[in-house]
Amino acid sequence: MNITFENKVALVTGAGSRLGLATAKAFALSGASVVLTDWDKGAVNSASDELKSRGYAVLAVQCDVADDAQVEAMIAQSVSTFGKLDVVYNNPGVQNVLAETADSARDDYDRVMSINLRGVWSCMKFELQQMRKQGSGAIVNCSSLGGLVGGSQRATYHAAKPGVIGLTKSAALEYAGRGIRVNAVCPGLIWTPMADRMVAGGQGGALEAMTASIPMGRHGRPEEIADAVLWLCSDASSYVTGQSISVDGGFIMR
Repeated sequence: MNITFENKVALVTGAGSRLGLATAKAFALSGASVVLTDWDKGAVNSASDELKSRGYAVLAVQCDVADDAQVEAMIAQSVSTFGKLDVVYNNPGVQNVLAETADSARDDYDRVMSINLRGVWSCMKFELQQMRKQGSGAIVNCSSLGGLVGGSQRATYHAAKPGVIGLTKSAALEYAGRGIRVNAVCPGLIWTPMADRMVAGGQGGALEAMTASIPMGRHGRPEEIADAVLWLCSDASSYVTGQSISVDGGFIMR
């Protein structure tokens, strides 16, 4: 199966590192013009410069998805530069500060929700406005295994991620008859900077235990998430919408 995005415009949020960066690179390799966005200006510019040096058509945009005005400007700049918006991967996410629910802090709850849930809602709002004008488009949102199962001391994170699935299903229903598909991926244990921070914070044992419980016996690679996102954005999945696909080495089937 040859998946190509020639003459397509792709937008990847959280593209400064791991999952987002791997997906942005995959879109570029598949022929798309790619908008890379991230709150970290240095990271997104570095990623963009690398792709430009290899001859790809890319645009770097600094954007904090928790800020609606920045999100709206990001979409406007993307369309102004490339003329349209065909496919999107809404990817940013942060982990909550570990704490039992009774001890969790309100400001940490607000921080996580502003990025992991409201940020996805805001991105979808402005992406869908553009796609509605075009009468076409495909969006993939990044949920998590945390959208499907609970997690001790991670109640805030595990509250936001099911919300992403709810947004995905609802928008898919709204736009299924208007040429726009909306799906989600639920990554399992993928080695990312978030995993590095968990190890640094003393959670290495928990990660080892989780790896041992994965039927495939290993953690995943960012490129394996990128492959799923590209398939969901491509014509190869033209009859798929409203789905949340686990990419987790078999963890969730237990």
